[in-house]
Order: sequence, then structure tokens, then C-alpha cells
Amino acid sequence: MDFSSFNFEPSLQEGLDAMGFDQPTPIQEKAIPVILNNKDLIACAQTGTGKTAAFILPVLNKISKSGSDKLNTLVLAPTRELAIQIDQQIQGFSYFLGISSIPIYGGGDGLVWEQQKKALETGAEIVVATPGRLIALLAGGKMDLSSLEHLILDEADRMMDMGFSDDILKIVNYLPKKRQTILFSATMPSKIRQFSMKILNQPEEISIAIGKTAEGVTQAMYSVYDTQKENLVRHILSQKNYEAVIIFASTKEKVKGLFKVLKKHFDVEAFHSDLEQIDREKIMSAFKNKAVKILIGTDIISRGIDVVGIELVINFDTPGDPEDYVHRVGRTARADKEGEAITFVNPKDQQKFARIEKLIGMSITQNPLPDDFEKGPIYQADTIKSNRKPVAHDKNGGNKPKSKGKKKFPPRQKPTQHAQAQQEQSKESKVEHLPKPDSNNSQNSSGSGKFGNRKNVIEP
Repeated sequence: MDFSSFNFEPSLQEGLDAMGFDQPTPIQEKAIPVILNNKDLIACAQTGTGKTAAFILPVLNKISKSGSDKLNTLVLAPTRELAIQIDQQIQGFSYFLGISSIPIYGGGDGLVWEQQKKALETGAEIVVATPGRLIALLAGGKMDLSSLEHLILDEADRMMDMGFSDDILKIVNYLPKKRQTILFSATMPSKIRQFSMKILNQPEEISIAIGKTAEGVTQAMYSVYDTQKENLVRHILSQKNYEAVIIFASTKEKVKGLFKVLKKHFDVEAFHSDLEQIDREKIMSAFKNKAVKILIGTDIISRGIDVVGIELVINFDTPGDPEDYVHRVGRTARADKEGEAITFVNPKDQQKFARIEKLIGMSITQNPLPDDFEKGPIYQADTIKSNRKPVAHDKNGGNKPKSKGKKKFPPRQKPTQHAQAQQEQSKESKVEHLPKPDSNNSQNSSGSGKFGNRKNVIEP
């Protein structure tokens, strides 16, 4: 099957041909006909499967067919990075169509805010927005959504995790009831399904198998201590002249710390939430243009970046959610290219990594540490997967002695005759020095009671 099978408008098909789009991905093949038939849709597909094109292409085709120049489609995205990315893809697909789009997101200065409002006043067929900024515009009466025909929620699970469910319901109240609603999500937990029932009308459902990484990805892991991670990153990056690398760390503090270490030796930038929006856009643009070769960030970029040609992904910390691993690894080996994914696993993250292997249905190759490194911890994959408690190990790789259970003492030695005599003499001495009880005042003596002459006893 190729894109000509969808019978798109000639101008849209011309744009696809110019961009080298030949065959649709599985999610595109299944979702595009449903959207063209004006049915509501719930689609589950992981990052890197071409889902943006799956919902944008049929919408562009319908707008082109109708010839409408009013606001037609609203796309909601969880982050400004993803909103910008979607807007850029719309611009590429609609190059020959004359259809315009506007990204609406927060985090910019007053100038950006004014530019967004002015762009809305001049008109656009498609608005791509983050929920928070859109609500601010709606509350200020800056948008008229009465002509809207399509509502698209991209990365719905991420928006739920970020607490946007109430904001989305507020936005829906501004929309025409007669519309087509399309929800895309990388995962499909019960909360997403329940939420979708509030805003979708008898939707069709599509699910592309989740948990499978791209075939072109070579996956490996290192069992390491935290103190070994920075040196190991430097070692890996020095083995080859990489053109595009993403390193994922668990916190922005780790991102900043690793950036300080690596910037002395490599062309690297840190990407985190403390940066101003204009700086984040500059860094992302430089990375896409290969002006920056190594990007360090948190999961803020695992779903919000669309760069073809990423050669290596390094998980500096093991992802806490197995599906986050799939999203991170999905940054490489895109567009039928090959790539590497390397994960560092410390002793406390071994359970997390075992769950990742279970989700993707394969055991990931363990690479030995370089010769000049100290021995790392033992990765006890079989023990963890069988739900048996791993054996503790020390930093040199040896097993630690078990500390639970009763402490063992050496066997009691039988006392000698001289020792026995001393024990008997000691007992008799203690008996002689015990105070004799007063039979007449045993209950009335000072400090006495029904517990006798014991100290620190409180009468009940």
C-alpha cells in the first residue's frame, strides 16, 4: 500500500511526493481512512510510528477539499516542544495547499504573547496549542471556535499525567458539539479510556502493538555503580565521532551536573525546564541542524523531539516506567535507519530494568565495563525475573554475608571443676546479702506494694 491509495487531493499528494513519503506506517494505514470517514477515533501508538501524519494528513485533505479559510482544527499537545514540532510538520505537509497553522504555547515573553494574539486575529485554519495558554486566550475572548470541525488530542496520556484533564474539559465547553474528535495516546490506561468517553462520540479504536522497539536499534546495558556513570559516558562518546546523541537523565539537577562534566570534552548542550523558552528553541534548532551534536535532557524531550538521524541514545538513569524506555529508544533508528540505545543500570534499578526486558519481550545484551574500570555490580537477571530476592553484593562484586536471622555464637564450653566451685561460691554470697522480708509490714513498707519491693513499678 502507498499514499496514493488514500486518494488525497492532488496538491497534498504532490507535497508528500516532494517530501519522499511513499508507504504509510501501520498507524497511518489504519487511522487515515477512519478520519477521512469523519468517525471519532481513539488510537494507541507509541512515539516514532508516524502518528502526527496519521491525524494531520486526512484533516489537511478535508480542509483543502472544502476550501474553507476559517478556523477548522484545534490540536492540543502537552508541551510547547511538541506543539512547535506538530506546527512545523503541518507547514511541511501543507506547503502546496495554502493552509496555515499557528502554535500557541506559554513560557515566552510579552512579545511572543502579542505575536500569538496577532496571528489569531489574522486567521489560520489550524491551531496547535498547549491547554494552559489556550484557556488564557479563551478567557480573554481572543478566540472564536464556533467554526471548529476537528479536535485532536495528541499525547493524551502525557496530558493526563500533567494534570490537564480539567483544562481540556473546559476547552471542550467552548467547542461546537457537532465535531470530529480524535485522541492519540502512547499508552492506554483505564483513566484515558474513561476520559475519552466524556468527549468522544462512539469512537472507533486502533491499537498498534506497544512495547516493541524498532528493529534497527542495537540495545545494550551496563551494570554500574552511580560513581562509574560519568566516566562511562565519556568513554562511550570518545569511541566514535557521533553526529547526533541524546542522553536522558532522571532529573534536571543531573542534567546540569553531567553537562558541566561533558562540556569540557564534547560539543554538548543541556535541555531542561529552567531554561527560557527562547533558549530552549535555540538549542533544539542547533541540535536539529547538527550544530550541537550531544543533547542532555530529561523526559521532557523523549516525546517532544522529531529529529531523524539520531545515532545514539544513552539512558544515564534507568527509566522508572518501562514504556518510557520505549519512547526514549524510539528517538533513534527512525525512518528505517539504524541506531544504538545504551542503558546504565545500578543495583537499585535492576528491578526496573527487568520490567523493561519483560515489556519489550527480549533480554538486552550486557556489555562488560572497559578494562580500566573497577568491577561493577552483578546483574542478576534470572533471579529478578523469577521474583526471588537478589543476593546483596559489595562494591567489588562479591556477595555480602546475610545479616538476617539469629546470630550464631560459638558452642558453650563446659566449665572446669575450679570454675564450677567459683560459681557455687558466688551464688551463696548473693543469697546471704539479699534483704529479709518483714512479715509484719510487707504490704505497708515504703516503696512496697503488691509487686513487692521492686523499683520503678507504677501501681495500677
